Amino acid sequence: MTVPTPPMVAVAHGSRDPRAAATVAELLDAVRARRPDVPVHASFLDHAPPAPDRVLDALASQGADRAVVLPLLLTAAYHSKTDIPGALAQVRRRHPRLALHTAATLGPHPLLTAALERRLAEAGVAPGDPGTAVVLVSAGSSDPAANATIGAMARRWRSRGWRGVVPAYASAARPAPAEAVAALLDAGAPRVAVASYFLAPGHFADKVRRETLAAGAQAVSPVLGAAPEIAELVLRRYDEACVPARARAAG
Repeated sequence: MTVPTPPMVAVAHGSRDPRAAATVAELLDAVRARRPDVPVHASFLDHAPPAPDRVLDALASQGADRAVVLPLLLTAAYHSKTDIPGALAQVRRRHPRLALHTAATLGPHPLLTAALERRLAEAGVAPGDPGTAVVLVSAGSSDPAANATIGAMARRWRSRGWRGVVPAYASAARPAPAEAVAALLDAGAPRVAVASYFLAPGHFADKVRRETLAAGAQAVSPVLGAAPEIAELVLRRYDEACVPARARAAG
């Protein structure tokens, strides 16, 4: 029996900055180009329509019996642990016959490190340059586990040949990005580059760029956006979530 391909409902953070929604659209276009058979729908938790529950309501009204909800989030924190499950609980009450399968957040994953190196190279920083120390900057979270994930990612990334890699956080945790840049320079790093661990442009990415360049960073990478590695990772997370969905449908 042929099992219909479940639609993907990608859930992004959302921003008042129109560049963020445009970047999500570009990323999802790249996903569609790789897998034209997968129906892909964008949604946003805040500041931009449509909300994920509205997209799922529409799919249910069109006769869909299953969907994969895929967080376009780089770490597991409040949005993936609370906001998305809360929204899906409401959808399940309204549409008990709609099977919902939630994919894992994008990070951590080696493809994210590859995308970060791609963006640094675009900013003129050779991957693994032993004379360059890297500040890995995430948005930061009130969830200590999310911040610890960034710290672990920085430690693993050091093995790629950099002089060093340290984590920093744009909000909610220390060190701040500019502080991390200054500390590396004070410790004797010849060059410091900032790796922007943001999916889309917005307030945090702009603030990090401005403040770290003022603190002496030689380069700040662009946001991850529609990097090929991110599009590939989206599809890997989708496929992982589809495995139990297909098994149940086939049974």
